Amino acid sequence: MLFPVVLFLIFFENRSYSFNKKLLVALSAVALVLCIANPIILDNGFIFDLRYVPFIIVALFGGYKGAFPLYIVLNVYRFYVNGEGTLPSFLFSTSVLLLVPLCSSYFKKQSSKSRVITATTIAFATMAWYLLTLSFMIKSLNREFWILAANALSTHVIVTSVIMILLEKIIQNIKNRERLIQSERLSVVSELAASVSHEIKNPITVTSGFLQLLYKSPTISQEERRFVDLSLQELQRAEKIVSDFLSFAKPQRDNLIYSNMSEELDYTRNVIMPYASVHGVEVRYKFQNSLKCSYDRNQIQQCFINLFKNAVEAMKELGGGILTIEAFEDRSTIMIRIRDTGIGMSKEELSRLGKPYYSTKAEGTGLGMSMVYSTIQELGGTVEVHSEKGEGTTVLLFIPTKQ
Repeated sequence: MLFPVVLFLIFFENRSYSFNKKLLVALSAVALVLCIANPIILDNGFIFDLRYVPFIIVALFGGYKGAFPLYIVLNVYRFYVNGEGTLPSFLFSTSVLLLVPLCSSYFKKQSSKSRVITATTIAFATMAWYLLTLSFMIKSLNREFWILAANALSTHVIVTSVIMILLEKIIQNIKNRERLIQSERLSVVSELAASVSHEIKNPITVTSGFLQLLYKSPTISQEERRFVDLSLQELQRAEKIVSDFLSFAKPQRDNLIYSNMSEELDYTRNVIMPYASVHGVEVRYKFQNSLKCSYDRNQIQQCFINLFKNAVEAMKELGGGILTIEAFEDRSTIMIRIRDTGIGMSKEELSRLGKPYYSTKAEGTGLGMSMVYSTIQELGGTVEVHSEKGEGTTVLLFIPTKQ
């Protein structure tokens, strides 16, 4: 059971998400086959193995899509081994395949600790169910049967707990590493913004002013006026990029306020409404938050505008949709959910989201989402993005009030 976990940690932990998912199913299949090939033999002659531990864990994390390949591997290898109990094994594995993945959606929404407890409980229930069905095939439930039951139940509970704790630790380490990389990346952009943005913006403004005067001059030709117009457009684009850079600067003390973000969400919602209406997007708004925290008003407004604008642009290609903005509280955390019904993103696009200069839009710079991550991180919070192609995108902002 530990062999695939160690193998993954050493060789494959840094691979992309899509590759990891297939790899983890493959490694779990190896663990399953090894369990059947090397069963636990008790002194009284009873035999049992741990094949359902990897089966249950993959079914909980991967649902039917992940569990079905293991179901095929389990039964093909079990028929190859043959012997007494082949048919009961097939029937029991089918029932596990049908029932356990039903818990997958609920399981993945739980906290790390709750997932360990849930997986262990399901492993215990699965083995208890197996022993119950086995008891109907045994004429008398003697001492040997109860020894088997005690060994099987305790071993499944202990092994499942150990494997789940290791998996949750791996998941936590991956998330922490991603946060650290993102933090370092945003720190570099922030330092660059603070050092050069103002110096670049001043000559751009001066150049733009002189070009506008030149554009109005009666002495230049139409061809020259067209060149000046193109130059002005490029300067405007450069100025926008510099403005995005300035968003990464540290919060200005003059703009710091202590509030529940009601005014900022109201203001940015009103700002985006005309843009949303033009593209056939309905905006739904719900505010249920009494918690307060300190933040830079300008930065948080720019953060919301970036997110709302991205959501509208994701829906305008479909001719419209629904933008849902919700603010609520969970203990000491302000939670803001921004959901759209747009084109959505692939897992690869999601993995690169927030990186400077990466954008899913042809004309985008990627600095908008980087600014969102930077602003929320400055408040000690986190950003979660959930999306599927054709299903829309949900952005969750978690902002702690105890900073």
